[in-house]
Amino acid sequence: MKLTIIQTGEVPEPLRPRFGPYARMFERMFDLTCNGFAYETVRITEGEPVPEAASLDGIVITGSAAGVYDDYDWLDPLRTFIRSAYAARTPMLGVCFGHQIMADALGGDVRKSEKGWGLGRHTYAVKGRPAFMDTAPEALAVACSHQDQVIVAPREAEVILSSDFTPNAGLAYRNGVALSFQPHPEFLDDYTVHLAELRRGRAPDEVVDAAVASIATPSDSAAVAGYIGRFFKGEGAF
Repeated sequence: MKLTIIQTGEVPEPLRPRFGPYARMFERMFDLTCNGFAYETVRITEGEPVPEAASLDGIVITGSAAGVYDDYDWLDPLRTFIRSAYAARTPMLGVCFGHQIMADALGGDVRKSEKGWGLGRHTYAVKGRPAFMDTAPEALAVACSHQDQVIVAPREAEVILSSDFTPNAGLAYRNGVALSFQPHPEFLDDYTVHLAELRRGRAPDEVVDAAVASIATPSDSAAVAGYIGRFFKGEGAF
């Protein structure tokens, strides 16, 4: 199965020499699930056109520094692509910005949250257990880095992960083949720490300090990656 990574952002320049290109983080995450996925990357922020959604095996929409409310010329084609993929029932995953733009394209409300920055390892209650998450525990701890949130989930979506800070942190859609998460299971701990430190000066020091300290909480990212692998292998949402 080939996963088409729709890259909507990149590792910040100061961190790129150490951590490499963003798409490789997803490839590493999926490789660890031992599902034998192949990959291609479409860099829509660099002018590469989105492909025909119905022709793809599976889609991954990445995180980004962009917001759904911005005026980049690639945002509307991406919304059209998401709606086409949803209608064609092409398996589709969104992470962070990918989670937000999927919700925006499919009828939800996404805004910059008045709660401010979410950084570091957050813990999310498991509110729903689609087939691919039937072994999930009561809560999952995963890295995050965001200000924007899905404020109102689309009618087509069921909330499967939630926290007080991010009530709509994980969504499984009713077509059975669309899934999204606000947190970043593709992030390694050292990248999470460096990214939080990079926010210092934009995010309050106490938020950054708490984010760095939160890495002491054991990560469930590998488990989430496993659920996503099962999702792409066809163990549907409902």
